[in-house]
Amino acid sequence: MTLPFTRAQLIADLRRLGLGAGDLVMVHASVRSVGAVLGGPDEIHQAIVDAVSPGGTMAMLLGCPNGYDDVGRGIHTPEEEAQILAHMPAFDKHATRANYDVGALAEMFRTWPGTKVSDSVAVRIGARGARADWFVAEHPQTWPFGRGTPFEKLVENGGKVLLLGSDHDEVTLLHYAESIADFPDKIVRTFSVPVMQDGRRVWVTCQEFDSSAGAHRNWSERQFAEIVDDFIGTQSGTPACAKGKVGNSESYLLGAKALVDHAIAIMVRIATGEAP
Repeated sequence: MTLPFTRAQLIADLRRLGLGAGDLVMVHASVRSVGAVLGGPDEIHQAIVDAVSPGGTMAMLLGCPNGYDDVGRGIHTPEEEAQILAHMPAFDKHATRANYDVGALAEMFRTWPGTKVSDSVAVRIGARGARADWFVAEHPQTWPFGRGTPFEKLVENGGKVLLLGSDHDEVTLLHYAESIADFPDKIVRTFSVPVMQDGRRVWVTCQEFDSSAGAHRNWSERQFAEIVDDFIGTQSGTPACAKGKVGNSESYLLGAKALVDHAIAIMVRIATGEAP
């Protein structure tokens, strides 16, 4: 008989991986990969917060359910888009669910007491811990991955990225790398989101470098996964990349700035057609 993991065991695993008091960490997690946990999967995000306490902060991408940021992207028929425009409720950063595609833990984290959330509809971030209010503050609706966002704060303040059995193609921080990297022919997408202004539901027009199909025509189908895997392959065992088990999950703890620098170099090379 296999016993479930306890929060104390998960904390010990996280600390062996290199997570510690005072850390600022953005988390991508597969609940299933971690395995059964005594007390349920909420113990996973609580273990991470405990591992970075005192003084630390945990963050996750929450986003929004499908439809809220779809208008203008060309992914719906005219009839479908007309229905969304007419009937989609205004986004409520405190009540609207997290996007299902970012994983079950994100919604559990969002609804846990003390979690703070950013204003961005498409790229809403949740954070809990000592610097949560600062981390989610002033997150713009338009260009939500670039300068002045929580992603820049993560990179510029010694932040880390924790991957708990998650898809390496879903590392959101690489959209920040796309935003600040200097390469030509970036693909810009314009879309609209419903928010409340002066007691009325209004549609606000936003822009981003394409975070769905890719910010450049030369990107492969799983470009982010290729970048993350290359980073792990070249940096494993260094201070920028630790590998270990958290529960049953094959996990990685990556330095945010080192990962972004690595990603930018690859992105520029691919976008400009330079030889490896």
